[in-house]
Amino acid sequence: MGTDTPRPVALVLSGGGIRAMVFHLGVLRLLAERGMLERVTKISTVSGGSLLIGLMFQECRLAWPSSEAFLAQVYPALRSKLCSRSLQWGAARQLLRPANLRFLLSRANLLARALSEEWGITAKLTDLPRSPEWSINGTTAENGKRFRFKAAELGDYELGYAAPGNFPLVNALAVSAAFPGGFGPLTLDASKFVWKRRPWGAPIGSEAVVDIGYRRLHLYDGGVYDNLGLEPYFDAGRGRSKLSSESIVVSDAGAPLAPGFSFGAFNMFRLKRVADIMSDQAHALRVRTFSTYLQAEPGRGAFIYIGTPLNTSGKCESAEYAARFPTTLRRLKLEEFDRLARHGYESTKLVELQCGIAG
Repeated sequence: MGTDTPRPVALVLSGGGIRAMVFHLGVLRLLAERGMLERVTKISTVSGGSLLIGLMFQECRLAWPSSEAFLAQVYPALRSKLCSRSLQWGAARQLLRPANLRFLLSRANLLARALSEEWGITAKLTDLPRSPEWSINGTTAENGKRFRFKAAELGDYELGYAAPGNFPLVNALAVSAAFPGGFGPLTLDASKFVWKRRPWGAPIGSEAVVDIGYRRLHLYDGGVYDNLGLEPYFDAGRGRSKLSSESIVVSDAGAPLAPGFSFGAFNMFRLKRVADIMSDQAHALRVRTFSTYLQAEPGRGAFIYIGTPLNTSGKCESAEYAARFPTTLRRLKLEEFDRLARHGYESTKLVELQCGIAG
């Protein structure tokens, strides 16, 4: 691609609950001021990143916003809504209906109902635009693979893929935010879909109908598999992009591993700590590999991290506040929203000054 032609952008938005949603909004604000939203051709999201893009599409009647529309309409609208409503309590209120008590252990279903009834998201996956191509990432509990939702298909590479039919967008959003110990998995009735799979390396079009071996699937937060949401576009094993032309812009609002260990011998949270360490190491490996790629291929993307100090002293109150903000879906105070969003904006500006955002 010639140097005078800006590259299209593949946008990657990590998980992290409301912290991630608002940090990403700050990142997108800077990109919009640079007129870059028009260059976005692909989007991959996890958890809070998925919820944010879902709300953005809702604000724009299922169209991707222009940079001008984002600044004038989307950003102020979501600032108002996220500071006046609670996704978390909206899901909890669904339990006031006796018919919903069956979802007590699969509370992602409750979040889906709240997104539909209280936030007005009623679209189906197939209603989404084909451009930008959006991949909403979950995790299949049955095999541990990345489960993706797109306008044209849903599934994972081991089970196979199926046409989404009338599958509601809110269910995909709820899956992406169904973190273990929080909302729990969403149960998918797999028997309602026709699953197809092709052998590894076989040409497109050679798919055959298969029996996936499960009547129901249990789908967790995509962050269980990859909290960055980077895998669709980047091969971490080989250290190279899977895309031919797009620059990959990653916004990482994942919380750093908290220091310390104070759990007693019989405390169940000792196991969670071990799981957190394993997840942190997997995340760090993806980040290191992607950062190495960016150094070798300038102009092919950017990595924006919530915990990066905005100064050279090494201690940054803004970064510490944002990175340690709790992973919840509660309603924010206006000052909380503005502080998180400002940090996302300033972090993106810093990356732009140091190495550019995308060629």
